[in-house]
Amino acid sequence: MDCIFCQIVAGELPAERLYEDDDTLAFPDLRPRAPHHLLVIPKRHVDSLASTNDDDWAVVAACLHTVQRVARDRGLDTAGYRVVSNIGSDGGQTVNHLHWHVLGGRLMTWPPG
Repeated sequence: MDCIFCQIVAGELPAERLYEDDDTLAFPDLRPRAPHHLLVIPKRHVDSLASTNDDDWAVVAACLHTVQRVARDRGLDTAGYRVVSNIGSDGGQTVNHLHWHVLGGRLMTWPPG
């Protein structure tokens, strides 16, 4: 299995599991860009948002629910936070497994990069 996120889901690579349910997993980003920088992934492999099909939308919704939950659990919903899903190489995607970055704990500027 080449996908690093699939290896984390399978327990083959360590990660601090901040939240987990049947469909999703949240853990800290190894290279944080904010005081709070979490990743939310579906446990089932999907390459990116661009490659989703009709069978994937339930897991996309589950991931967004997990985004909301982990942000709220960390108190980020009060001041605000940013949610990003990079898609493809031009979009900055470096791991080909659908995921969302949840960034908070500081003022986010625009444009992001």
